[in-house]
Amino acid sequence: MGAEDGRFAVEIKQPSAAALRLRGLWRGALDLIFPTQALDDGGQTLGGGLSGDAWTRIVFLDGPVCDGCGTPFEFDPGVRCAACLARPRAFDAARAACLYDEVSREPILKLKHGDRLDLAPMLAAWLARAAHELIAEADLIVPVPLHRGRLFRRRYNQACELARPLAARAGVRLAPDALIRRRATDSQQGKSGEARKRNLAGAFAVPPRRARQVAGRRVLLIDDVMTTGATLEGCARALKAAGAARVDAAVVARVKER
Repeated sequence: MGAEDGRFAVEIKQPSAAALRLRGLWRGALDLIFPTQALDDGGQTLGGGLSGDAWTRIVFLDGPVCDGCGTPFEFDPGVRCAACLARPRAFDAARAACLYDEVSREPILKLKHGDRLDLAPMLAAWLARAAHELIAEADLIVPVPLHRGRLFRRRYNQACELARPLAARAGVRLAPDALIRRRATDSQQGKSGEARKRNLAGAFAVPPRRARQVAGRRVLLIDDVMTTGATLEGCARALKAAGAARVDAAVVARVKER
């Protein structure tokens, strides 16, 4: 069972339906006994998540953004940003629900490293709102994959946990194994944009048995955070090499351009 066919990733990360129901019942029982606290220590909330104060401090990207990379504009210039005009991205368009900062970081990291899979539907709803135009055009939703070693340690792929409720909500086919990360890469943290691209060169691929699933399709990539876009571009190149007609991307948060 190798990384080439993607089965390893799918089999070890997906909890059973019974396990998910049991987890939900257990969390509900705990909520009855112990009032649910906001993630940001802002007191009690009805549904977990964030306090009212935190909601007002999240910078949701509701205004005009660059169609190429999703970076926010102060006004709508009707064109792509200077960076996208100078060097077009490997993906066709991208959207982010909010800026990545000290407020939005908390639920994202709780999902990514804290086993808080219950946060995925909330964050997927943010994605659905921000990327509704891209979702409406998509034939296939594909999460950014983890390498099997990292997936084994983490036990689940946070991008796939975001993609699953988003696909169900939108009625778009989810393809969790259409893309694999065929080699482990160094951490991207602290690397420049060019170093990130070199680090990810050739890291992603569409397994041969999934090529027909991708060919001619409009694919929407899903991830949690976009920094320079190098990971999304690496995935987009692999999908287009397999014949994807178009590749867009949607992330929960993006790092603000400096």
